[in-house]
Amino acid sequence: MNLNFLMVQKNKYMLRRNRRLRNNESIRSLVRETILHPNDFIVPLFIVEGSNIKEEIPSMPNYFRMSLDNIEKEVKELQRLNLKSVLLFVKVLDNLKDNAGKEALNPNGLMQRAIKTVKNVAPEIIIMTDVALDPYSIYGHDGIIENGQIANDSTANFLAEMSISHAQAGADFVAPSDMMDGRIQTIRQALEQNNFINTGILAYSAKYASAHYGPFRDALDSAPVDLMDIPKDKKTYQMDYHNRIEAIRETVMDVKEGADIVMVKPGISYLDIVREVKNAVDVPVAVYQVSGEYAMIKAASERGWLDHDAIMMEQTTSIKRAGADMIASYFAKDIVKLIS
Repeated sequence: MNLNFLMVQKNKYMLRRNRRLRNNESIRSLVRETILHPNDFIVPLFIVEGSNIKEEIPSMPNYFRMSLDNIEKEVKELQRLNLKSVLLFVKVLDNLKDNAGKEALNPNGLMQRAIKTVKNVAPEIIIMTDVALDPYSIYGHDGIIENGQIANDSTANFLAEMSISHAQAGADFVAPSDMMDGRIQTIRQALEQNNFINTGILAYSAKYASAHYGPFRDALDSAPVDLMDIPKDKKTYQMDYHNRIEAIRETVMDVKEGADIVMVKPGISYLDIVREVKNAVDVPVAVYQVSGEYAMIKAASERGWLDHDAIMMEQTTSIKRAGADMIASYFAKDIVKLIS
């Protein structure tokens, strides 16, 4: 038989067919690179004063503000689902708000009582706490207003005091979300000086001035007020979404100042930043899948435009695939129920 004919016959067949590894769900799951697990998630919790309160947030369907008695029930359910971490936010009464944020240091304040409540119900759950002034501020800003501007250094010093108060109440991690310069070092030094050497810092390191935060601000009534003599938005301290290299600079600085975990916020519009940060640092990287991302999926699925569970899983998996070691997500419970 002609040898040349045999070679032609042999080479007409593809030796590599990548679709063999997609042939059915069993093989697809066997070779899958990115898999979501309950350990991947941080569950945000919104807490209000009162009792027997579980009120749905209008712009965040099926997500709730809860009083401490219902937070106890919620935490027990999270345990049953093998979710191991919560991020606490409080809705502060208007009469307790001021420019200095003094209610944030109240040892019997809502945040401090929330920390103790969760720790008493589930000592093994990791408690992370929001460290920022906007829930306590009459202006809705993350910092103290001085001469019409957000005062960086006095705010950083106050956030260190707030962090100590949270640590005293039992927080495992403090999560400064303010984007003041140098606040990680200030907080870390304060924790060390007060012997809270094991209290961690989850730094919102690359937090962008995003339009995705609207529903969250509704949930806590923490939107900036529109007054002529103060900034009308948070663009002087949160990052410009046009920038990429700046995110790396901010994150590396936070790691050098003592951050144990760094965060990129928001998620789906910033996957390039997530990967850049993951490549740049040697600490765990968190991503916040924020309220606007949640609300968009809810709204589109309610209208029948998207398959809720399919798009929820796809977007959240993409965040992990981009490099997130953990994800703060309002979908955490829904996802864990699906993957279980």
